Amino acid sequence: MAKKNLRIREKTIFDGIFSKYILKFLFSLWFKVAGWKLCTATPEGAGITIAAPHTSNWDFVYALGAAILQDVKIYFSIKDSMCRIPLLGRWLMYLGAMPIDRSSTGLGQVEQIKQFIETQKGKRVFFLFTPEGTRGGVAKWKTGFYHVAQGCGLPIFLAKVDYLSKETGVFHIFKLTNNKDDDIQAMQASYKSVYGKYPTKQFPPYQGPMPSIGDKEAAIIRALYAINSIKGVATKMEISAKAKMGELSNTMFDFLIDNGLVEQGFLERAEITYQLTLAGKGCYLHLYSQDDSLVIPNG
Repeated sequence: MAKKNLRIREKTIFDGIFSKYILKFLFSLWFKVAGWKLCTATPEGAGITIAAPHTSNWDFVYALGAAILQDVKIYFSIKDSMCRIPLLGRWLMYLGAMPIDRSSTGLGQVEQIKQFIETQKGKRVFFLFTPEGTRGGVAKWKTGFYHVAQGCGLPIFLAKVDYLSKETGVFHIFKLTNNKDDDIQAMQASYKSVYGKYPTKQFPPYQGPMPSIGDKEAAIIRALYAINSIKGVATKMEISAKAKMGELSNTMFDFLIDNGLVEQGFLERAEITYQLTLAGKGCYLHLYSQDDSLVIPNG
């Protein structure tokens, strides 16, 4: 007998009085007592959301709390076999599980999410993926989330659960370019400063918190990110014009270079040029939740 296809539930734990009032109150109280805070980015509409690093089941609990506190509805992909287990499957579906049948007779993941999005237009719905694919140590990300975002025409929301800063939620709205490898590397670079519950298991490896930088240095990084995406490198004059600032001091650039965020080169006429390193691109994703929203770092 052919097994019955499972469909994504429209009504989940995020709907109704229990979530809007009781769970919101409980998570608000817990976060306040435990010292946790929410990221400032508050995306509207639907998006493919990646949450990293993923080293503990507690990651989902904090992600769930952030979603409920910010009135966001989340769904997460899972093998449909898990959703067929009595009681457990029903509970997973109620939590927002997306049962994915990867067999030859199953509906493709992209197509399934596409069809569901049609019923969720205008709503704040995040489709959650953990790029490591497991809580254990890995050597690379699974990039299925990227293909889903491409196929659905959605942005990628970068989310984190940082156990050092006690911060959780979406910190950047990433718009895909035409270069998958660069996009993935930039996203991974941003997670090198996020401290997982078990940092020795996380990928990419934890490399310490971001350096504290001032407003002017942040403006340089923003200008370089915009220019680098078009032409690769920029002169000090081009950076100054893009950042709408006056003359930029060498001290600012030396600070960014010493902290590994910017690297220096030369044009044919021996004119000094600058470009962001991967660490610099990752830093940008934390500084700016989206193109026109500046988040000033601590310090």
